[in-house]
Amino acid sequence: MCNRCSLSALLLLFSASLFSQTLDKPPLRWGGDAEGGAPYSFPDPRDPSKIIGYEVDLVAALAAEMNRQPEFVQNQWDGLVPGLQRGNYDIIVSGLEITLDRQQEISFSDPYYITFEQLTVRQETDDIHSLADCSGKTVGTLKFSLADRILHAQPNVDVRSYEGDVTVYEDLANRRLDAVLMDHPIAIYYGKPKTKLKLVGAPISRMQYGIGVRKEDSDLLAEVNRALKSISDEGKLREILDRWGLWNDLMAQHLHDNRPATVPASEYEAYLKTIKVSRKPEERLRQYLGYLPLLGKGAVITVELSIVSMFWAVVIGLLVTLVRLYLPRPISKIAVLYVEIMRGTPLLLQLFFIFYGLPNVGIKLAPFLAAVIGLGLNYAAYEAELYRAGIQSIPHTQMEAALALGMTRAQAVRHIILPQAVRFVIPPVTNDFIALLKDSSLVSVITMVELTKVYGQLAATYYDYFGIGILAAAMYLLIGLPFVRLSRLAERHFNYQGRTPVKAPAN
Repeated sequence: MCNRCSLSALLLLFSASLFSQTLDKPPLRWGGDAEGGAPYSFPDPRDPSKIIGYEVDLVAALAAEMNRQPEFVQNQWDGLVPGLQRGNYDIIVSGLEITLDRQQEISFSDPYYITFEQLTVRQETDDIHSLADCSGKTVGTLKFSLADRILHAQPNVDVRSYEGDVTVYEDLANRRLDAVLMDHPIAIYYGKPKTKLKLVGAPISRMQYGIGVRKEDSDLLAEVNRALKSISDEGKLREILDRWGLWNDLMAQHLHDNRPATVPASEYEAYLKTIKVSRKPEERLRQYLGYLPLLGKGAVITVELSIVSMFWAVVIGLLVTLVRLYLPRPISKIAVLYVEIMRGTPLLLQLFFIFYGLPNVGIKLAPFLAAVIGLGLNYAAYEAELYRAGIQSIPHTQMEAALALGMTRAQAVRHIILPQAVRFVIPPVTNDFIALLKDSSLVSVITMVELTKVYGQLAATYYDYFGIGILAAAMYLLIGLPFVRLSRLAERHFNYQGRTPVKAPAN
């Protein structure tokens, strides 16, 4: 009995020790783009609040080997490498091809998946079977991918680069493209299930997916490689690929594993069943209602970001206008320069510079703060011009009269000029706020998941850009309507002509 007690105590101590070690280690933060779609990482069609995919399973297996908890960090695909370099996450796992130019910027683990590029055409197309046949044709692919580079190297090919996987195959089916060249996993999940399309030709090129790690994180890279080797030797990697229908001859050669499939392609079959289900109107309505919590969460972020950004845009814009109009010329020229720089450069470029560029000089901002600064400073330039127009629309005689009555210039501006100018600028300022609401969708490039990004993720998962798009558009409309109403109330408040005149007291 005592021996059993001792054994149980030892097991409890061992388990507690392992649990303590896991808690002591920080989470394994990994960057990916859930809008990239199946089979990499995407919202679960059965529960959109969950992210699934073979790379999600891969990271979970690696984290277990490393005694760490996985933590997914959303980032737009073309910003994954800059996001890694600024420390937003520890590793990249998002179908990132190992290429020479990327190896100059970051380190890569041993390959965890090897595949090839696949051509897809419409069922009736009989003249395209290879890259050579694409001469004189319009071919679509994913932006910044290896397929994109291969196509641009081909003579006389009109290359159309896309942000997402679903839209490129939709354009092929709708005859906007003659062919699509994409990674084979993408082709079998987005091209093959479509009855109007077919996969053609032999495998093109050879590509390896690797886990991206910062150059200075050599210890982490070694740990990732050890964990990757461990799950490969134990057959866990093969099992993950089999379940997602991704095992191929290249992986068999790489891992020296020529056995038949170890498990059924359950995840691939479940995915196909989900996207092929024909739903009745009431079932589709229930499905759309199920999206509301996710879209609502994205809408909350959009509203918070827009209100805070617009507040600072109004404050900074007013200060810039006052500096430009009422301070000495050398200082006022700085305000003019600010307005021209902010209006003359794209907002997207400014966001990239603030979020990814400033860390090079030691300024590292959180995503929300970077988004507020980018949107606020950009729109402040436009607000400044509105306020300038409003102030200059007030006759100069009012300023002269105020000064003649003994007011200081500051008092005249505060009590006479600004109250009248506000009445003129309320409508255009409201328009700018509505525009900022929509421009907030650009912050997805700096890892923020707002309403438009949620829409993109859901639409890419369900092949439904129409219905979900209407739902997202309705949310933007509902968000904007209260502010339009407030704007009209403010207009009436500042409309002196509409006020009831005060009667003089009777003698």
